[in-house]
Amino acid sequence: MAPASEAPPGSVNINSLSVPQLRALQTRLSSELEHLTSSHAKLRAAQSKFRDCVRSINEGVVGSQKRGTDGKDDILVPLTSSLYVKGSLADREKVLVDVGTGFYVEKTTQKAVEFYEDKVKSLETNLKELENIVQTKSSQQRLFEEALRQKLLTEGAPPSAAATAGGG
Repeated sequence: MAPASEAPPGSVNINSLSVPQLRALQTRLSSELEHLTSSHAKLRAAQSKFRDCVRSINEGVVGSQKRGTDGKDDILVPLTSSLYVKGSLADREKVLVDVGTGFYVEKTTQKAVEFYEDKVKSLETNLKELENIVQTKSSQQRLFEEALRQKLLTEGAPPSAAATAGGG
């Protein structure tokens, strides 16, 4: 068995890298972290939309509504995030569900809620995995920053000062 101090195969000792190499890796990690953080925000937004779908079905379609004069159920239909028009439900038992890429499937309200709840759970799993990746990348970035700082201190300082700077 290999001692714990040995690096895994294919890895590189960051202390053996030059300052330009460390800066390049640091820049790459910063870019990756920015992309991952953006992806995390987009997944959270999608998860929130799916939760809104469940709430809308439970409160708007299944919940109590006023009966219109024609015997149908009156609701407000959003045209944009801040513009609504009056509408009426032709059928409380079925809804059209956007399943992606412009396809809609008619489902019962119960099946639609299950569909969206599954989406929320799936995104939660993806978000946890993404959070773990972000934590790992952040730790790696801190290691590169520390190695770069140490390199700059040792290269820019006289040999006697470098020894004391590395110990603190």
